[in-house]
Amino acid sequence: MTPIIILTLVLMWQAVLVGYAFTLAGNAADEGVRAGTAVPPGQRFAACQRAALEDLSGSWRQGAEVRQCGGTGMVTADVYLRVPVLFPGSIDFPVTVHGHAGTVEEVKQ
Repeated sequence: MTPIIILTLVLMWQAVLVGYAFTLAGNAADEGVRAGTAVPPGQRFAACQRAALEDLSGSWRQGAEVRQCGGTGMVTADVYLRVPVLFPGSIDFPVTVHGHAGTVEEVKQ
């Protein structure tokens, strides 16, 4: 019975890591969009990428990727994170989770 309990706990922990990866990816995309709307369009991607990756810890940042951040009128960001196996910073699954955020660009008049 003990191996079944241990296996169940390991699977539950892995499910928690997958959910946490989705949460981190969504938050990183939100932070990136927020920073992207505060700068001129030419500087948008760099500011967005920096803000998106800033709050991620080192082990989560290793597999993180900001693929898109920008737009005209509507600023969007897409952040992809790798899902770790049991512990962040160890082996990663060949699966990434996607976080997407968008907001309307405010025009100062």
